[in-house]
Amino acid sequence: MSGYADFSAQAHSILVISAMSQIHVFAGNPLDRAANHRRDAAWLKMKLAAPETRFLPLWRLNALLSTDDKPTLVWLTPDVVAGLALTADPILLGLAGDGAPRFAIDVSTIEAPEAHPAFGGAFVEVRAAAQQVTIPEAGILAQARTLVDWHRRHSFCAVCGAPTAGGDGGYMRVCRNEACKAQHFPRTDPVIITLVTRPGFCLLGRSARFPTQTYSALAGFMEPGESIEEAVRREVLEESGIEVGAVRYHSSQPWPFPASLMIGCMAEATTQTITVDPVEIEDARWYSLAQVRRALDGDDPETGLKVPQPLAIAHQLIRAWVSTSPEA
Repeated sequence: MSGYADFSAQAHSILVISAMSQIHVFAGNPLDRAANHRRDAAWLKMKLAAPETRFLPLWRLNALLSTDDKPTLVWLTPDVVAGLALTADPILLGLAGDGAPRFAIDVSTIEAPEAHPAFGGAFVEVRAAAQQVTIPEAGILAQARTLVDWHRRHSFCAVCGAPTAGGDGGYMRVCRNEACKAQHFPRTDPVIITLVTRPGFCLLGRSARFPTQTYSALAGFMEPGESIEEAVRREVLEESGIEVGAVRYHSSQPWPFPASLMIGCMAEATTQTITVDPVEIEDARWYSLAQVRRALDGDDPETGLKVPQPLAIAHQLIRAWVSTSPEA
């Protein structure tokens, strides 16, 4: 079954919100996550077989999309999923606007899924898929990919090493060792990503893994016992040698590769001399407003600068600075 059931109420609310604030790709999930139902085993069992229930298949963390001119997520019916003889437990994603349950299911054990009659579409890497589907569908993808990946990575207990079993509709794993029974829950890793500016210029850095000439906002994982502002100042100083004063939160983006929350900030530089830590990044430079504006249009012929694609929050931070700069 292509597409998903009527999310019109949630989609409308997202459109209203987007008029007031930035909705990034992978945010804007319209599902009611139904957290109160996760612990109800009888409810889950009933809904898994309900005719209105739909399942989002992921094959090796790739999403199933329709092959239409405007691709959408492909959802499977309960009878189709029952015929697949899967070993993975379904994961409750939530309830659609009409109250119908939505689950994710890992179908990675199936060989050659493109030839399987159950899958009417193509499995696409989630970054690419998110740029083809709607914002609400991309938000669902972020939730599904993160949880399926978490289960794949946590089949053994971190306390005693024994096998674990899924629970709470996919939001918990429990150690099967009767002497341990440790409970494990999905975690989200907070990452600060910061556009550092001074009048007329912004600071961009380059990782060795970036495409040629691509520079981005500086980013790094937050550490235990650290505030967002402290993490911004530490990461910027470590990577570039630039000291930062005022820090302002801009927006956030779920990043399901595998389970991060990108916390986007704007920061004001109090120094200008760059000292790159080669362990952290390959290069960092100050770019002028004019250079960055040209890079947003494709690339800057003067410097060859390229910036991340619109999918990334870094692109949106850069664009926000250009659009609000006094020189714009």
